[in-house]
Amino acid sequence: MMKEYLGEFEELVLTIVGILREEAYGNAIVAEIRERVGREVNLSAVHVTLYRLEDKGYVTSQMGGVTKARGGRRKRIFTITNAGLVMLRTMKDVRIDLWKLIPQLNYE
Repeated sequence: MMKEYLGEFEELVLTIVGILREEAYGNAIVAEIRERVGREVNLSAVHVTLYRLEDKGYVTSQMGGVTKARGGRRKRIFTITNAGLVMLRTMKDVRIDLWKLIPQLNYE
């Protein structure tokens, strides 16, 4: 069985889903990435990534309620799963272990 890996953008989107919690939908994720990372991203790229993360089992989605602000359309809300949290923890631990090997970054 092959081990799953996340690309940099997948990791970024998954992290933002974890941050936003019940407010994690496409436009909110785009805005959060812009604000926190200073990176412009395309809404369709975020949606494709969210669906890929859902296929991998790292997020789930459900339709939110109808709002007048959206002209009666519903938002698809994404939630990070336990598997998604485990993946983020694993990636964080691997990165920290690697960063510790760079003398200029090792402050211990």
